[in-house]
Amino acid sequence: MVSNQSVTQQLRLARGAMASLVLVLSAGCQLLTKPSKPEAEPQTVATVATPAPRGEDNAVETALANDTGAPTQVVTTPRPGPVLNANAPDSYTVRRGDTLWDISAMYLRDPWLWPEIWHVNNQVANPHLIYPGDVLKLAYGANGEPQIHLVPGNAVRVSPLVRSTTLDGPIAVIPFEAMASFLGRPTVLSVEELRKAPRVAAMRDEHLIAGLGQDIYVKGLDKDHGPGLYSVIRVGDELKDPETGKVLGFLAIYASSARVDEVRKVSRGTLVEIARETVAGDVLFAQDLVTRSDDIVPHAPPDGLKGQIMAVVDGVSLIGQYQVVALNRGSSDGLETGHVLAIDTKGELVTDRSCASSGSFCKGKQIQLPNERAGTMLVFKTYANMSYALIVETTYPIRVADHVRAP
Repeated sequence: MVSNQSVTQQLRLARGAMASLVLVLSAGCQLLTKPSKPEAEPQTVATVATPAPRGEDNAVETALANDTGAPTQVVTTPRPGPVLNANAPDSYTVRRGDTLWDISAMYLRDPWLWPEIWHVNNQVANPHLIYPGDVLKLAYGANGEPQIHLVPGNAVRVSPLVRSTTLDGPIAVIPFEAMASFLGRPTVLSVEELRKAPRVAAMRDEHLIAGLGQDIYVKGLDKDHGPGLYSVIRVGDELKDPETGKVLGFLAIYASSARVDEVRKVSRGTLVEIARETVAGDVLFAQDLVTRSDDIVPHAPPDGLKGQIMAVVDGVSLIGQYQVVALNRGSSDGLETGHVLAIDTKGELVTDRSCASSGSFCKGKQIQLPNERAGTMLVFKTYANMSYALIVETTYPIRVADHVRAP
């Protein structure tokens, strides 16, 4: 028989052998398995300051250097507000012969911003009309912005039901005579004007031309045209958009004036003034339909609006104050009556005079001078693709093809 002590000792030896076997197998597995990558010790991340933009960096480079990937809020710079002239009067009494443009220029550095300081009185029938004798008062609003208040003069306005005395009418925006001669005798015709204009169809006794005192026959006069004086206009050369080449209008030449006593399907007119002979195909524009443009209020056009001068009345090479020009922009481009545009004359290509003292290596080299602000214009009539404007200010000679833009 085996004693209990002997059995216990044998069990202890067996357990020790099993433990040794497990340790051996475990070590073998570790030798066959690819050692794992030790965990990296935590490191302190240094904060790198964004370098300040250098003086030569442009806006794009600066933005890229400071870009953190986070969305940024776009800040739009507001258009500068009206700036009062240093000598703007506290009070001014409107006189006969004044124009709204002259008064605006007296108060503001930029006259076209007049609507922004004009304090409208809703109790007045038409608060935008200013009459001789009215008093303009300079005041300031709660936010400190300048305002112009109107104090009506002592003159009594004539109502539509009472017309016993002729009083002064409202002042014009600009000298009306500068536009009246153009509107009565246009020298630039838009495509729309030409399409709707009445035309000379024939002359009496089948003559090919007509002179002073002779009769002409006109077709196209309708209910919108009454008896009166008409300018007879010869259609001239095409007016093409300098950018696209598209025909936007035509030059026009004054030929004669005709008196029409009665409007019919074919109306008879008599030539009462002539500058040249009248022929079939000439077009007519009423002279007595020209009215004052008191509803023109100078104001700024949309930002970014640009265009060019296509033609000038009378065909002169240099354009001066109160001359009418045609533009290659119209209502389809956002242009409207009353918009004020700046005029930039194109910089000349001149010889670099510095070459005279720096050797022959640059002899004959030319440089392009920058564009210069040359004046200001006021749009008074628009069509879809072209418009008419009056030059109201000039600082340098203005030419056809000069650029115009929002001031």
